[in-house]
Amino acid sequence: MDALADSSAPKNPNQRVPGRGTAKGGSLDTPLSGRQRILPKFSPDPDAFGHATEGFARFMGTPQFLVYMTVFVVVWLAWNTWAPLEWQFDSKDLGFTLLTLMLSLQASYAAPLLLLAQNRQDDRDRVSLQQDRQRAERNLSDTEYLTRELASLRIALREVATRDYVRAELRSLLEDILEAQEELRSHDQTGPGSHESPKDKVKDKLREQRDRQRNPRTQQIPRIKPGHSNQDR
Repeated sequence: MDALADSSAPKNPNQRVPGRGTAKGGSLDTPLSGRQRILPKFSPDPDAFGHATEGFARFMGTPQFLVYMTVFVVVWLAWNTWAPLEWQFDSKDLGFTLLTLMLSLQASYAAPLLLLAQNRQDDRDRVSLQQDRQRAERNLSDTEYLTRELASLRIALREVATRDYVRAELRSLLEDILEAQEELRSHDQTGPGSHESPKDKVKDKLREQRDRQRNPRTQQIPRIKPGHSNQDR
């Protein structure tokens, strides 16, 4: 019987036996419920506490605080020095112990409050710096986009006919028309002496002038006149 009892007992003393030591007879894979607090958890509003801390820190860094603190200490020392003994509450024989404790307590609370206000200011500076960096990156991308658009517009405007170019083309076309009219009038006065009509001559001349004025890249090959091709044959 003792051997059976020893074999049923767990070898590891820290190991729990199923059904023992668990919450309400649960298994080992069931987590235990959290312990109930005797006192409620104190969680103040960090924003409200931070605003109050920053206000106190700003007030401590003003001349008014120094003036009020100086007046308070002077009144305290004067009262406990020249007032009647039964009215004094901080004896000067003990070195104004109560005043020293009050100033030490104030300094011990002022240092953490100032650190808390400085930490909040550092957090705000970090957030503003991150926003400035994002804004700078966005401005850089917008500037690059506008630069590409301006470059594309400049390339596109190279092929657009300007006002001066259109005026020059119209002026040259008008001169060609006037020359063609003069040639027609001179041919009518001299009379027909060749097999080619004056209209064909004018058309060929205008075509040659137009080909000379074109860009060499877009210049067309001169066409062969039908009359000359027949003669060659």
